[in-house]
Amino acid sequence: MSQNLLPLEPVETILEKLVFSKDDLLYLLNTSGKERIKLFEKAKEVKAACVGRKVYFRGLIEYSNYCKKNCYYCGIRAGNSRYARYRMTDAEVLEAVNYAYLNDYASIVIQSGEQTNKAFVAKIESLLKRIHLQTAGKIHVTLSLGEQSEDTYRRWFEAGAHRYLLRIEVSNPALYLKLHPNNLSHDYNRRLDALKTLRNVGYQVGTGVMIGLPFQTISDLADDLIFFREFDIDMAGMGPYIEHADTPLYLYRSELLPLKERFDLALKMVAILRIMMKNINIAATTAMQTIDPQGREKALMVGANVIMPNLTPVKYRQDYLLYENKPCLDEEAEECKSCLEARIHIAGDTIGYGEWGDSRHFSERNT
Repeated sequence: MSQNLLPLEPVETILEKLVFSKDDLLYLLNTSGKERIKLFEKAKEVKAACVGRKVYFRGLIEYSNYCKKNCYYCGIRAGNSRYARYRMTDAEVLEAVNYAYLNDYASIVIQSGEQTNKAFVAKIESLLKRIHLQTAGKIHVTLSLGEQSEDTYRRWFEAGAHRYLLRIEVSNPALYLKLHPNNLSHDYNRRLDALKTLRNVGYQVGTGVMIGLPFQTISDLADDLIFFREFDIDMAGMGPYIEHADTPLYLYRSELLPLKERFDLALKMVAILRIMMKNINIAATTAMQTIDPQGREKALMVGANVIMPNLTPVKYRQDYLLYENKPCLDEEAEECKSCLEARIHIAGDTIGYGEWGDSRHFSERNT
């Protein structure tokens, strides 16, 4: 996947540019040795200056693994019959929210396989209202529930959701077709329209990509970064692609970069995005830790400022595997919290307890 590129300018000059060209991005994605260290040092400096050395918790609730989509890379795709399908009860969701509230997380993420039926839409709306009442409006909610109609997005926004994460996964339409069935439910332009609708409704909008996919090139990753900038995203969640044996893409595992190279590319993507979009929120994703035991700390040290402790009941976690070897499957919420606190302090950051940690980019654009 790497390319041998000669810099047109010293890396120090590239890193000081206000706007990176695609050639700049290609070069930065291929850095190694001392130049790679300079990239990471610059990202750390930008993070400290523009969003501070504070990390915000988003308590993660993996609400359901029912999904109507059949994406070729995802473990909970509709066509995978291996997993027992589940949906958390209202009581279980509210118990997880209460844990976040009592422990000053100030923010949660409700994530699920994609469902669009009326019962699902109404259930999420009801839960959002109950969360707002139970916490006196002190818990901000991020949703990651896939493509929905504008009416659904508005209902959830008015019920109390403030942020929405909808990962594009790849910004190259041709590559998108290789990763999804070719039908209306998996249409690239429909994905783009959903992101635009979320912005129009008023959400803080997040997206992200997988790094190191089959068929993906360094040029694709550079274009992903340009896509983030042009769409003017408020937050990003991205990490290395990790294969799953129960997916069609597993057939191409011999063509993948080694895991360590995928991890290194993911770190570079985080660092470059921090320098490009200085005041957005960037998550240190769990997939980073899947490859490297200190993966999330390393992501924090090169620009990430959000981390997601898992609040999902342990009994469900084995059935919410988007990829294999996901860590922390047997950790209760308190264990996960203690572990992440230690990781954040190792990275030299502090935790923004009791703070929503809204995207500064969003605030500044709308002021």
